Amino acid sequence: MINVTLRQLRYFDALARHGHFGRAAEACSISQPALSMQIKELEEALGGLLLERSARQVALTRFGEELAQRVRDILRSVDELGDFARASQDRFAGRLRIGMIPTIAPYLLPKITKNLTRMHPELDIRVRETMTPRLIQELVEGRLDTAIVALPVSEPSLTEVALFEEKFLLVRPGTDAGTPVPSREMMREMRLLLLEEGHCFRDQALSFCNMQSAPPREMLDANSLSTLVQMVSAGIGVTLIPEMAVSVETRSASVSLSRFRDPEPSRTIGMVWRKTSPLARQLLQISEVVCLSAGKVRARPPARSKA
Repeated sequence: MINVTLRQLRYFDALARHGHFGRAAEACSISQPALSMQIKELEEALGGLLLERSARQVALTRFGEELAQRVRDILRSVDELGDFARASQDRFAGRLRIGMIPTIAPYLLPKITKNLTRMHPELDIRVRETMTPRLIQELVEGRLDTAIVALPVSEPSLTEVALFEEKFLLVRPGTDAGTPVPSREMMREMRLLLLEEGHCFRDQALSFCNMQSAPPREMLDANSLSTLVQMVSAGIGVTLIPEMAVSVETRSASVSLSRFRDPEPSRTIGMVWRKTSPLARQLLQISEVVCLSAGKVRARPPARSKA
């Protein structure tokens, strides 16, 4: 009988993800020698080498790569056992891992956290902010319980819950206040400032302007809406921002805001979670808290699953 512990599997999973003993040890809150010893014991128990070690990093052997996926599946199943136990209780308590994209987190997170803490004081809320592809990957792998993103994500293993629609506004230099709002065709001739590659908001802005991509010489990228707005204030170009970001991002910038003619550009904000999650009922309740925090009313049926 192979004697392998869950602790060893979690340590190996961290090492497989980080590719570095020091970073993996820090993520697991243990010393590097202790991590190394646990991995060595795991290799001995399994009868094969999991890693190719070098001075700077570690690489998985073929056996290690095959094991890493199985370990992720095992750990996800173990976590879902805990979720199943929590779901059977009357109160919602324990760890809740929520992911959010950067164009949502700064504006909704404080209100969501405040409302959830008030309604469910025994919740241990842990937030992860990153771009949609990474959130979906971590959600599928069981490292997140749910994520708040722009829909659709089109991942067959996830349930999508549409929460509300949000309009985009045009941000121009303050000197442009009162001038006619450009059409989407005219936007293609302007210097459009966008978030860098990987942000879904960038793709949504380009889609509205009927642009697959913008000419490199006319484009300037940023990694936050705050930087985009400040660039507009400096007269460098124009940009689009979602409604929820307006009060935060424009309060100290000399810019003008305008709404587009119908049909206005918009996005659908929603929550996603694994179809197998035992917490589905509780997460659906949390989706109502998200709507409350955003001051929105759900505009669509409560749930939609991708076939």
